[in-house]
Amino acid sequence: MQEQYRTVAREGVHEVEINRSRFLCALSPAATEQEAQDFVTRVRKEHPTATHNCFAYVIGADAAVQKASDDGEPGGTAGVPMLQMLLRRDVRYAVAVVTRYYGGVKLGAGGLIRAYGGAVGEALDVLGTVTRQRFRLATVTVDHQRAGKVENDLRATGREVRDVRYGEAVTIEVGLPDSEVDAFRAWLADTTAGTAELELGGEAYGDV
Repeated sequence: MQEQYRTVAREGVHEVEINRSRFLCALSPAATEQEAQDFVTRVRKEHPTATHNCFAYVIGADAAVQKASDDGEPGGTAGVPMLQMLLRRDVRYAVAVVTRYYGGVKLGAGGLIRAYGGAVGEALDVLGTVTRQRFRLATVTVDHQRAGKVENDLRATGREVRDVRYGEAVTIEVGLPDSEVDAFRAWLADTTAGTAELELGGEAYGDV
């Protein structure tokens, strides 16, 4: 698994105008290929009179799923430069749709490649990206008496507290980089006088 990847911070649209053609780049995070396809469909419905609705998406932290469409533009001048921009910026789990309203001036192949790739790059700059780091999920089980202090200490040191559940004991789910598991185990034993239990679970990604 990748240690980290970037994704789009939020859904949004950024518009640029080049030689009277309007290029609207809609960006969105997408957890699955289906989500990416649904977003493309939605944008196309919002712009039924557009000259082209070209798209690119990358799904998977390792970029396992990549797809691009020129939607009628000359082959390789729209979807591919959009996809290359996402990959160059290490953006994953994201979809971009560039809607073009033709303004009467032909841009040529090189101009189209710059326009479509550039629209995605500008949209990423404007909307922003977030970095997500691979974490090991860990569950801390501690008695009620010590739980408050443990939770406060975790949050104070910037740990990602993902869930807190109260039962006979208190279970706190945290995300830990693999490299910090041993140090965390030692800290927990020290803080709770050895009374807390630590159970390691699977892996997930969380915001850095």
